[in-house]
Amino acid sequence: MKIVVTGALGHIGSRLIRELPNWRPGAEIVMVDNMSAQRYCSLFNLPQGASYRFIEGDVTKMDLAPVFSGAEVVFHLAALTNAAGSFEIARELERNNFHATDKVARACLAAGAALVYLSSTSVYGTAAAQIDEDCTEDELKPQSPYAETKLKEERLVAELTKKGLRAVSFRFGTIFGTSPGMRFHTAVNKFCWQACVGQPITVWRTAYEQKRPYLDLEDAMRAFKLVLDKNLFDGRLYNVLTANLTVRNIVDEIRRHIPGLKVEFVDTKIMNQLSYEVLDARFRAQGFRPSGDIARGVADTVGLLAAAGHGR
Repeated sequence: MKIVVTGALGHIGSRLIRELPNWRPGAEIVMVDNMSAQRYCSLFNLPQGASYRFIEGDVTKMDLAPVFSGAEVVFHLAALTNAAGSFEIARELERNNFHATDKVARACLAAGAALVYLSSTSVYGTAAAQIDEDCTEDELKPQSPYAETKLKEERLVAELTKKGLRAVSFRFGTIFGTSPGMRFHTAVNKFCWQACVGQPITVWRTAYEQKRPYLDLEDAMRAFKLVLDKNLFDGRLYNVLTANLTVRNIVDEIRRHIPGLKVEFVDTKIMNQLSYEVLDARFRAQGFRPSGDIARGVADTVGLLAAAGHGR
């Protein structure tokens, strides 16, 4: 079995490429990454049980036909992912992310490969207390250029499924948890880093008591495995999350490890002052049962940083 992973060295990809040999022993795993973040460490100590091949390249510029030839599944993870930072690079982000998804999806269609596409629950911006995939267009109010582009990509993938593309699209909650290629720009990991290096945790002023969806990296892997095991390329869109949490919930968990941490409130261009819960009944109906845990995720991240000499 040949599996291609774009953005293979990132936070999610670096964990996925290590899980795939457990799920599909003997698989050929083709890893594509442009190395813009220079995560060379993601290639270190890859497990036995698979045939790995790494290709350094930008999917928006390279010829994907020979890369995808013979592939059964493509996990498309390559993207610029900093939602808060996307305001400063809105045009670049849309050009990169949308073009990347367009090229990858069309290459999958041409090669007969199934596509796993990652969107984000940040496409929601609703006054409703709860939201799911069947919401109205009025409830899709992305709060950043990153989220706006994700919504456009979702619609592109949906259109291509009508032309024969086998795909599944996930709206992932904010990822937390450790991996070789992990980043520290999203809430949980960023807060853990700030706390461990003795900085105050910087929290968006409007966000402290707002509920938002979060996804343990362990549960993200369970979602990917379920798709492979069930061949779940049904063209549908699925919310995937571990829990809806407030920033206060996360801060309280970090305080268990670093009691003296301080919270500093800051303003942000993301001015969504609404609180809502994202529902995942559609994916649970496929047999998905999240078992991730914010307490363990925070403990693992703080422990990793402390072992590297960061922490008090």
